[in-house]
Amino acid sequence: MKTLKDTITQLTLPTPYQVGDVHAYLLKGDRLSLVDAGVKTEEAWEALVHQLKDAGCRPDDIEQVILTHHHPDHMGLVDRLPNVEAIAGHPKLKPWLEREEAYLNRYESFFQSMYEESGVPEHFFPLLKGLRKTLKWTSEGKLTHELVEGDRLPGHHEWMTIETPGHAQSHISFLRDGDGAFLGGDHLLAHISPNPLLEPPFEVGEERPRPLLQYRSSLEKLLDRKIGTVYPGHGEVFDYAHELIPQRLKKQEQRAEKVFAMFSNGSLRAYDVCKRLFPKHFESQFGLTMSETIGQLDYLENRGRLTTSFKDGEKFYTAK
Repeated sequence: MKTLKDTITQLTLPTPYQVGDVHAYLLKGDRLSLVDAGVKTEEAWEALVHQLKDAGCRPDDIEQVILTHHHPDHMGLVDRLPNVEAIAGHPKLKPWLEREEAYLNRYESFFQSMYEESGVPEHFFPLLKGLRKTLKWTSEGKLTHELVEGDRLPGHHEWMTIETPGHAQSHISFLRDGDGAFLGGDHLLAHISPNPLLEPPFEVGEERPRPLLQYRSSLEKLLDRKIGTVYPGHGEVFDYAHELIPQRLKKQEQRAEKVFAMFSNGSLRAYDVCKRLFPKHFESQFGLTMSETIGQLDYLENRGRLTTSFKDGEKFYTAK
């Protein structure tokens, strides 16, 4: 646990995931709030209790939880906090927190269709049955305060909400007036670039999101803001956001060039590209690698460098 800046205390909690520890942040203001809440394990709970004690409080002192996004390692312990009166987050976090069955069914159907369209072999399809397994690591509750672009945090009016979709459709970050402190969740990390993850349309009939394009836009909009110290969801606290963002954008563009070069010998499906782009990891990290691959293809298609066509229900990409 580290007290980082007057009202901000960083709490570091273990996770069972490859990304390692996750940070939550204790905010003191008109109310005592926790920004993000780790993953639902006893190890994370014990770490939270211990670090709250070091900060001079207990779990039952927490009045509000503010969530940057819906992933399990960020909202797992919400329902372990006994006196939370408010849970704040983006409207697109609601179906995950409230376990909306219609949305979860649509989520599963979306990936079934995406895999079929992408030319994924049938032996990967049993993975679809595990899409809900991550819910065991997370909380169920009621979203009481919806936060969108420009909204102030309840009880902490010096903090403003910035919508930063890409890594998750529900992702929001928070910027503090005056010093530019930035509570960024998984949007901006010093040591790694977060995966832009595929998700279904939020509403029936909408086009699917293009998460890599969204992520790039979310990064670019920060260049117009005064960003000071970044308090991330993982890794070290840092103060060089305006140097890091162009590096992230350039690295993504370099990967897109690598993908584009694959089309020199003809058309490919997303699965074909995924195997070539991630030869060592596409089977063990199939969901992540397919999301990254389709993100790259979305980017190249958006730039007018690839065209698409369908044959027998499968989507083929061709270089212009």
